[in-house]
Amino acid sequence: MASQSVGKLETDVHIKATAEQFHDVFCSRTHHIANVCPEKIQGVDIHEGEWGSQGSIVYWNYVHDGKKCVAKELLELVDTENKKFVFKVLEGDLMEDYKSFRFIVQVFPQEEGSVVHWIMEYEKLKEHSPDPHTLLQLAIDVSKDIDAHLVAQPDAV
Repeated sequence: MASQSVGKLETDVHIKATAEQFHDVFCSRTHHIANVCPEKIQGVDIHEGEWGSQGSIVYWNYVHDGKKCVAKELLELVDTENKKFVFKVLEGDLMEDYKSFRFIVQVFPQEEGSVVHWIMEYEKLKEHSPDPHTLLQLAIDVSKDIDAHLVAQPDAV
């Protein structure tokens, strides 16, 4: 029974921007994401620490499945060399369905562009809680919006 309550979803998003550009925006200039796709991400604020620093607390206002949601997240890991970062959800709408929730993101450089590898690890509060497929789609859509913005205006984010 416990194995059904623990889940993991992952996907790759191919982008034209470099791994450095994407990692920098998502990790160090996270607050700019709301400017890039305001219909999906309404705001990103720092509550503790500094942008892009491990241990900082980030507060997200976003739209998921047509509903305004919030998430308070700990930037648990920042690995600039490997273009990897991990957000652990501390509070917010996701905690209504999940006991724990982590976003693990790593960006791999390619000959042209890069690949953003998203992993969502979660433990459901109840067995019938949904798997976060629509949240994974939101992550894909936001990744593509950031990529389009970086390609159109590489220095503007």
